[in-house]
Amino acid sequence: MHVAALHTAPTYGAPTVSLNEIVAVKGKGVEGDRYFGTTRQMTIVSTGELSSAAGELGIDAISDGATRRNITVVADELPRQHGAEIHIGEVTLEIWRDCAPCELMETTVGPGAKTALKGRSGISTTVTKGGTIRLGDPVSF
Repeated sequence: MHVAALHTAPTYGAPTVSLNEIVAVKGKGVEGDRYFGTTRQMTIVSTGELSSAAGELGIDAISDGATRRNITVVADELPRQHGAEIHIGEVTLEIWRDCAPCELMETTVGPGAKTALKGRSGISTTVTKGGTIRLGDPVSF
């Protein structure tokens, strides 16, 4: 498993910006992201869950960044147990909760996305050990 894509958005509803690396700050989140300093510090989605949702929608794929999550990882699915750890490169994250798909996904992904992404639109985490996350970094949980 590894990091396939990295994104931030400076404010709610702003277009996401694709990056080669992001800086995770312990107890704060992703520098430059709209959720920096909140309980929803960093969000992650998996390629496998996106693929399942795309199949339900009848489309080939959901593009990286369309779900507005910070990190896309190559994995079949993500763990969702509150408090479980995820390691990405030098960074350690703790799962906070499942991310529910929002209304904005009806626009960024397409009609029906909110339903297709239920239980597949990623997880919210808190940063327990900060550092830099780069494309291709290994992921373990």
